[in-house]
Amino acid sequence: MDNKSLSYIFEGMLDGTPLDEILFLAESISPSINLDLIQEVHHDLSAFFSGTHPDFQKNNLPYHNLRHSQMVVLATIRLFHGLHCNCVPVTSDMLQKGLLAAYFHDTGMLRLEGDPAHSGTQYIANHEARSILFLKNYATDKGLGEDISRDCATIINYTNLDSDPATFDFHTHEIQLAGQVVGSADILAQMADRYYLECLPLLYNEQEAGGISRHSSALELMEHTANFYHNVVLKRLITTFSNTSTAMRTHFRERYKVDRNLYIENIDKNIAYLKKIITQCEGIECLDKYLKRTPPAT
Repeated sequence: MDNKSLSYIFEGMLDGTPLDEILFLAESISPSINLDLIQEVHHDLSAFFSGTHPDFQKNNLPYHNLRHSQMVVLATIRLFHGLHCNCVPVTSDMLQKGLLAAYFHDTGMLRLEGDPAHSGTQYIANHEARSILFLKNYATDKGLGEDISRDCATIINYTNLDSDPATFDFHTHEIQLAGQVVGSADILAQMADRYYLECLPLLYNEQEAGGISRHSSALELMEHTANFYHNVVLKRLITTFSNTSTAMRTHFRERYKVDRNLYIENIDKNIAYLKKIITQCEGIECLDKYLKRTPPAT
């Protein structure tokens, strides 16, 4: 299979969004799941980020944008599908909560209508708590039940790289697994993205504006990214999340007859190319020579 075909499979999009694939996989995992709700949430999220929903202003963050959230949802449903094919029980309730949490996990960076903040960067620090609040309000409006808010809050907290799930309040094994899936999906979707390296300077700008940057420049962030992946990210994927990400290979094998974990392969390619860039560049102006892709706006 050529690289173009693999790229098409990886992105999982026909009409510009991954919704069709999300719905297809959700139904194949659990035929009784409420597909209308998933579709409604998907479209509502688009309205939140575009500013066409009356409660939200248009998102102005270039890294944490609608496309990122959609890619996390796609990675989430793929992991659930891989687990399902591995004969791990995935209930409709567990699947619905995992998808809701994935859709909402970064909404805390959005500005409400009338919000005095000039940018969503002001909410980057501890944005998970704000995302949880938005999901709680949404679940209440939709009459989804208090357990949705409670369990989705726990799942969203798994996406916080500084969190230790062992310290969370008691939650069931189902919610633990859903948290491991969404936490893994958040990492995989970001670092396997074909535009990941081009987006790192955008991430640095967001972090600096949000007051949480641990680096003096975008180049320094890029220099530390490879070590961050090997020393922090892999430990989280393998140990904290119980290697749940390996179910991605099962997904691609069963869905496309491609017996490979395309996410990990793409991450390895990104990290290898990043190391090459760092050895060649001494200043930020050098990056344009190596990073030529233009990330999509959404």
